[in-house]
Amino acid sequence: MTERTRVIMDEDRAFRTITRRLVPFLMLCYGVAYLDRVNVGFAKLEMLSDLKFSETVYGFGAGIFFLGYFLFEVPSNLLLHRIGARVWIGRIMITWGLVSGAFVFIHTAAMFYTLRFLLGVAEAGFYPGIILYLTYWYPSARRGRIVALFMAAIPISGLLGGPLSGWILDTFTGRSGWTGWQWLFVLEAVPSIIMGVVTIVYLDNGVEQASWLTDTEKRVVLARLAADRAEAPLHEAIGSALADRRLWLMCFIYFCCVMGQYGLTFWLPTLIQAAGVHDVFSIGLLTAVPYGAAAIAMVLFGRSADRHRERRWHTVIPLLLGAAGLIVSTLAGTHTAFAMVGLTIAAIGILTCAPLFWGLPTALLGGVAAAATIAAINSIGNLAGFASPYLVGWLNDVTHNTAAGMYAIALSLVIGAVAVLCLPARAVNR
Repeated sequence: MTERTRVIMDEDRAFRTITRRLVPFLMLCYGVAYLDRVNVGFAKLEMLSDLKFSETVYGFGAGIFFLGYFLFEVPSNLLLHRIGARVWIGRIMITWGLVSGAFVFIHTAAMFYTLRFLLGVAEAGFYPGIILYLTYWYPSARRGRIVALFMAAIPISGLLGGPLSGWILDTFTGRSGWTGWQWLFVLEAVPSIIMGVVTIVYLDNGVEQASWLTDTEKRVVLARLAADRAEAPLHEAIGSALADRRLWLMCFIYFCCVMGQYGLTFWLPTLIQAAGVHDVFSIGLLTAVPYGAAAIAMVLFGRSADRHRERRWHTVIPLLLGAAGLIVSTLAGTHTAFAMVGLTIAAIGILTCAPLFWGLPTALLGGVAAAATIAAINSIGNLAGFASPYLVGWLNDVTHNTAAGMYAIALSLVIGAVAVLCLPARAVNR
């Protein structure tokens, strides 16, 4: 066995150990986070009629989450870099669980807006913090499949959370004088608080603190990370990173990705209802179909991107699939089977493009500034989380159907695909 072969085997073994230790746990944390973020889409099926909210009120409330998220994203990521992921991520999860549970007290639109904004403040820094945290453990050549695997928590959360949310709405309505949507917020907040406490105990801040790695494994991983940083064009000064025009192009691309992501997730139960399904438990079960297909697609696309060292077209193709799926589902009308085919294609594309996107900026960024620039891309891009549901809600009220909103989201995905092709291939295909 040559020295090179032995090093490769040691490296593969070390990264397999890291993956087994970290990725399932981080997926569970993100699944819980995503459930708390978007369960308002299921609550909407009953909440709007109970509280006399319009579609525009719902869309604005769903989206205002991302204004709080935007304002506190960069400071939160910088604090994570200084304090350490273990304590900071645990704190984030406990805080958002408490805020999510407080949704049981909503009676007015103002209360709805306030709590959604506070939920965004509480969760700010979690997702980009995890992306940053993964750069402490994985070099860029391995990061695409790992981020895709981590983000498979989104469709898995929908796969399990959809039927769970439908079951809660169907089963708990009227218990102890509470509506089904009130029970939904309370019961789905508990796992976040529990996982926050577990995170503080379980996570390590970096390779050096990982007692579950051998000294040889630590040495191999640290050497690989050092070599990766040496290859990357480092931006040690935050000002220099923010002056890079490619950063702002990536903010725009991610904005388009997020337009699709929350256009789908906040409205998926409503779209299935519009396709002719009215029982809430059946709606919950059917949401599992698009999410299940997306979970498989995310992993396959991530592996393919790493294997071929190609990032641009692996991001463009899902964006275009997402647009096509939304158009098909809209044209299907009340033909449930055809609508579900369209929504499944849309979910595959929309939920796959985001993890593939993160292979683009992390191939360009390095050093301390990565904490700020990753958060900046995520926070600016996530402003689409405000724009998307508000736009769809307003268009629904104006046109009295979901078609115009879905066409607008599809257009944004096509524009995002064109923007990806403006990135230099040699810079991002690493």
